[in-house]
Amino acid sequence: MSRPARAATGRLAPSPTGVLHLGNARSFLLAWLSIRQRGGRLLLRIEDIDGPRLKSGAEAATIEDLRWLGLDWDGPVMRQSERLSLYAEAARRLIERGLAYPCVCSRREIEEAASAPHEDGLDGPVYPGTCRDRFDSFAEARRVSGRDPALRFRVERDAFPYRDLVRGPEDGRVSGDFVIVKRDGGPAYQLAVVVDDADQGVDEVLRADDLVASTPRQLLLYDALGLGAPCFAHVPLVVGPDGLRLAKRHGDSSLASFRGRGIAAERIVGLLAWSLGLRAGPEPCRPEDLLGELDFERLPRGPFVFRDEMLA
Repeated sequence: MSRPARAATGRLAPSPTGVLHLGNARSFLLAWLSIRQRGGRLLLRIEDIDGPRLKSGAEAATIEDLRWLGLDWDGPVMRQSERLSLYAEAARRLIERGLAYPCVCSRREIEEAASAPHEDGLDGPVYPGTCRDRFDSFAEARRVSGRDPALRFRVERDAFPYRDLVRGPEDGRVSGDFVIVKRDGGPAYQLAVVVDDADQGVDEVLRADDLVASTPRQLLLYDALGLGAPCFAHVPLVVGPDGLRLAKRHGDSSLASFRGRGIAAERIVGLLAWSLGLRAGPEPCRPEDLLGELDFERLPRGPFVFRDEMLA
């Protein structure tokens, strides 16, 4: 999977489940730079389908943070909650082709049934295939079990190799059948982003490397739905001094907190540019000052360790 030579289409895809933090800003800055320095098109998509985790006011705060950083986008804001019919149609196509099936298993049952349960980096233990070929229809699954079934994608190959623009060749290991429609009928992340990226013409997906394990699953869905897949670039996380992903134990690393402390957006951008090897030091700058300087081959391959004194 090589990088497109033509002007690309990328996207910023925040979820309104909380405030944007330094790690989000780093990934969004890179996605913005990659597209803008090639004269491409950058879209903003609000991924607001994770109902229980959505926070009131988070979407408006996210847009305010992006603008404060100096990141812009093209066209209107798109929201996944307004596109549910597209996800339902994609799921229907997969069911008709025998590539998806109803599953009534609970997480606890999956953990107990798995012969060698282990975390796959996404959804917990690998699904052992309990409901594969068990039911002829959703109605039968609901009648027999008394539960509302989820929809699982039938994985027939255990790897989907690809080349990451940052990490290089990846074996693309896929661990077990995975959920594409939740038990409440809403689309799961894997299905929604594939449908959206294909529909919007996105050909470059840049995100943090905690989503590396999602990529082969999404590639399988692109293939099953007959859709062209984008290039993927996964960048290392921002971590605390203990080497763990930034969290409340490391202090407040939200953009709103920095802004409230009177820290200028240019200082945040300068720090992030330095962390990415785009500057020799963390001098303040604006996103547009970095145009033309991003080269995926030169990006650091390890996580960036953030200490609050860097912005003191």
